Amino acid sequence: MTATTQRPYSVLITDDDRQQRETLRDIVEPEGFRALLASSGEEALEIVRHEPVHVVLLDMHMPRLTGLETVQLVHQQVSVTLPCILVTADATETLIRQALRAHVYSVIPKPVSKHVVLYTVVRAIVRAYGRPDSTDPPVTDDTKESKP
Repeated sequence: MTATTQRPYSVLITDDDRQQRETLRDIVEPEGFRALLASSGEEALEIVRHEPVHVVLLDMHMPRLTGLETVQLVHQQVSVTLPCILVTADATETLIRQALRAHVYSVIPKPVSKHVVLYTVVRAIVRAYGRPDSTDPPVTDDTKESKP
């Protein structure tokens, strides 16, 4: 994963369970990703509107907005191309079909595996932005460039 450590991609982790957010953060940060944390779908929407985000990891079952509803709003209001990955303990065929219709990149079952999370995040980045081998993250119409 050394290629990802050269490129500060941002991963937005959205889960109403603080421990789950921290677990996912502890998986992605050591690999060189910048982790942004949200405790709700509403907070995730606010973050993607104001921060450069390259991948979103969302819990499916959250109060108010579900992960799937949040993905649909992100794609409608912010960026149709932003890769979104659902994390759920309830990965039924029905949910997976709904996720595919909503253009979710992937569904990861809970309990999460570090290797599955990292593999899925890296594949989403490669698919959306190309190979992560330059020193700068991508700047597109859907992300905001932050200057020091």
